Amino acid sequence: MSKQKLSLQEQLLKSGLISTAKAKSVKSDKRKQEHLQRNNNVVIVDEAKELAKKAHAEQVERDRELNQLKQQQDEQKHVVAQIKQLIEMNKLPKDAEGVAYRFDDNHKVKTIYVTESMREHIIRGRLAVVKWAESYEVVAAEVAKKISLRDPTYVLVDNETVVDVETATKADDPYAAFEIPDDLMW
Repeated sequence: MSKQKLSLQEQLLKSGLISTAKAKSVKSDKRKQEHLQRNNNVVIVDEAKELAKKAHAEQVERDRELNQLKQQQDEQKHVVAQIKQLIEMNKLPKDAEGVAYRFDDNHKVKTIYVTESMREHIIRGRLAVVKWAESYEVVAAEVAKKISLRDPTYVLVDNETVVDVETATKADDPYAAFEIPDDLMW
């Protein structure tokens, strides 16, 4: 037994869902549309096709936005990994018995204990304090600048390099050779 493939119209007729009159009218309407389209160059808009195209375009746009969001998240993860690596490789050891260095973290005063020389270097801008997870680390100022380029929220204390005022004043002062008298009256 070979089964012939029936068209949808024939299947509907056979099952009794449509009448022969309805089938003939649909067939004649379709022929009229094709005739108009051929002879008059009239474009018949198929709403189903238009809706399908619109839905496809919306889906493509949603997919593009989701891909862009995922790409941004991947880039952020990559930046965080770079920052972690910079901190882990360049952190200096803290001294639990050393002097306290206090700084501001989100309007709260925090304290780390460092050696006296590290404290001086932080004040002068040669070292910086960065935040990683819930701890604070001391790194070189150059490393802090690299971290700041990636995400400035990780760098908490990065003082500008302070030049010794007395040394700079004496070197640049053209009147340094002249002494100011104590009894000078203005």
